[in-house]
Amino acid sequence: MLNRLQESDIKLLRVFYAVASCNGFTAAEHVLRMQRPNISAAIKKLEERLDLVLCHRGRGGFQMTKEGEVVFQETKRIFNAFDNFVFNLKSLHDDYSGHITLVLMAGLPLSMHLAVSKAVKSTMKKFDDIHVNIQTRLYNEVEHVALSGECHLVVSTYDMVKPESVTFHPVGIHTDGRLYCSPTHPLAKYRDTALPDKINIEDYPAIGISGLSSANYIDNEARLAIQTFSDSFDAAMSAIMTGEYIGILPDYMAKEQGAALGLVPIANGSLYNFSHELFVMNGKNTRLNPVLRHCIKELAYFIGESQK
Repeated sequence: MLNRLQESDIKLLRVFYAVASCNGFTAAEHVLRMQRPNISAAIKKLEERLDLVLCHRGRGGFQMTKEGEVVFQETKRIFNAFDNFVFNLKSLHDDYSGHITLVLMAGLPLSMHLAVSKAVKSTMKKFDDIHVNIQTRLYNEVEHVALSGECHLVVSTYDMVKPESVTFHPVGIHTDGRLYCSPTHPLAKYRDTALPDKINIEDYPAIGISGLSSANYIDNEARLAIQTFSDSFDAAMSAIMTGEYIGILPDYMAKEQGAALGLVPIANGSLYNFSHELFVMNGKNTRLNPVLRHCIKELAYFIGESQK
């Protein structure tokens, strides 16, 4: 079992990271510039070092084990931190080259993804030796990745108490939302009217979002009966569409994905309204050099333009 990382282990992890990212040995050959037998030998050696089976390979194709998935995610964190360290070190010498990592909250609307693409393109054009690694994280992970050094910038809504260790750059955008149900749910018939007095919202099972402030589930004196949690708005919408749960969702999801599914705003959308502000976030230990400052400025501009 591995007790301490050695330089040779880092090389083996890079091989595994490439194979896992490419979802197979053959696709990783070009990335690694290694022949398949050498890649296979490196993976086998890493498995021996870790005393774990990381993946299955054979006629059924490449498939990571549960242990392999965990190692892959942890390896991604390590290499992100390495890239960020090198980038920050170079910036101390006014060398603005290398990789920056930008994390987007999962479930943001397509319009914001397109705005992020424009901001990244602008940044790469201004600093021609910069490469941007774009990743997504669940809502309950965004604060952690901003703090941990795994990334440079995070684009996310945020409705919790703001920690002093994170800097929040508002972009002037709010994402509004409300209480929804599926068209087969008993409350769907109250789409365009207020709920009758005999209806008690607490009698209907609801789904919550992990990490979201509990204040979102309280409307005057009524509280949603949260029976289960999901890790993203996308997954929550899937649960809502079963007809078994009600839940709060951003309006952009109802417009972009829910319209085709017939997602119903309960009581004409008047219940459990929320408005979450969108931020570009970074940990206080992230050095905001000219590259990152330009990227923040461009993100704010293009995201703002996308919502007009």
